[in-house]
Amino acid sequence: MVSLSSVCVYCGSSSLVNDVYKDAARQLGTGLARSGVRLVYGGGRVGLMGLVANAALAAGGRVTGIIPDHIRALEVGHDALSELLVVDSMHERKRLMVDHSDAFVVLPGGFGTLDEAFEVVTWKQLRLHDKPIIIADIAGYWAPLVKLMEHITAEGFVSGGYQRLFTVVRDIDGVLDALQSRPESAPPPRSVSL
Repeated sequence: MVSLSSVCVYCGSSSLVNDVYKDAARQLGTGLARSGVRLVYGGGRVGLMGLVANAALAAGGRVTGIIPDHIRALEVGHDALSELLVVDSMHERKRLMVDHSDAFVVLPGGFGTLDEAFEVVTWKQLRLHDKPIIIADIAGYWAPLVKLMEHITAEGFVSGGYQRLFTVVRDIDGVLDALQSRPESAPPPRSVSL
């Protein structure tokens, strides 16, 4: 991961999930920190979000959280990070997460994770960025999403196929390997401000 200085991780804020997802979050946070890569994430202290951040911090890593003020007010903001940016809106949060990151990893999560992941994939499709996107299909969690992507492509709504937009891997070792072997660039992004 020499060429990457920061990786954004999208993941769930629920703690009521299978331990395999929790273990994956911890493993990713530790792996990023040991590689000298700064973690950028949603700034929460709960669920997989808190686990990935705490693991990175425990391994000596740098962690930047970006959280909207209305979510921080619910007392779920993580106040022990290297840096916590408090913003006015979800839109500003997502923009800053993209601006602060060299690549993206999608761990299991809910609607918020899907929202963030689909936005960054769409921006890549529109050539607004050319950063790697890795979907961590831990224990088959994202398999239904991959099937949907196959269907969308087969029906002609994604030209060239979804495979050029993101990489799907099965475990955290696969995530770290994919980040290290950054894929070939797609056509250069257009000069459009995010």
